[in-house]
Amino acid sequence: MSIVFGPVHSRRFGKSLGIDLSPNEKCCNFDCLYCELSSKTPTNIIKNPPAIADIIKELKSALIKFDDIDEITITANGEPTLYENLGDLIDEIRKISDKKILILSNGSGVLKKDVFDALLKIDVVKFSIDSANEKTFRKIDRCLKNIKAQDIIKNIIAFSKEFKGELILEILVLSGINDSDEEFKLLNDVIKKIAPLRVDISTLDRPPAYKVDRVSFKRLYELRNLLEFDNVNIASRKFDDEKFEFSQNEILNLIKLRPQSIEDIEHNFSDKSKKILKNLILKGAITKIKLAGVGFYKIANS
Repeated sequence: MSIVFGPVHSRRFGKSLGIDLSPNEKCCNFDCLYCELSSKTPTNIIKNPPAIADIIKELKSALIKFDDIDEITITANGEPTLYENLGDLIDEIRKISDKKILILSNGSGVLKKDVFDALLKIDVVKFSIDSANEKTFRKIDRCLKNIKAQDIIKNIIAFSKEFKGELILEILVLSGINDSDEEFKLLNDVIKKIAPLRVDISTLDRPPAYKVDRVSFKRLYELRNLLEFDNVNIASRKFDDEKFEFSQNEILNLIKLRPQSIEDIEHNFSDKSKKILKNLILKGAITKIKLAGVGFYKIANS
């Protein structure tokens, strides 16, 4: 049983070692349409979970070999917050490493007080939030019947008020399901209440568990612009080929309106526009910042 894996290189989260809390089989309280793992009936437990002692033993060994990692990522073949001793595990990791701890979660863990408290101990928390509409949420995430989108959202809002680390939200967009303006207007209201550090928008990049379709980069960009929130990153591995030409004033106005991620620039700007941007950076008109590992360009001194 291999519990610790990697290092994994990610443009969003840097170089990390992963801890798989359900290494033997998929254990999740959701059965998302877009999951890259095979479909499986939702559950609220991890079957045969690894013992904390075994996790720490493997992690110690991996840290000796890979001491240049940026983070330790808690994940699972499913949902890591189903692990019963999550808080104790985090405490034990802290004893052997000063690396940042990141967790990738569907967000449902905030419904349980012990998990809520455990998550407060983590440095970087990434929650998925695919819809603020109950019907759409159930259609996409196919969760256990007792889980409600509005309960998760209410508790994430409460969590965000207590959390001292870096909170990231991710929205995965599927064609014909949660890609409407109306869906994103509802999400916009929720995001404003949560006030995360960053929002990532993505679509299908890998074969999904069910027959669903991705949306275009153009549509992701349109939906991104419906969110009244500056730090939104389009986090897709596949981009359309179309590039855009911007003048110096257009670039300044665009970035003043909304900071642009490095991926926005890479996949959306023509070579000529990239050169203009580079000159603006050299002149000190535009600066680069990092938010939980993702670079954004913004107007200097704004």
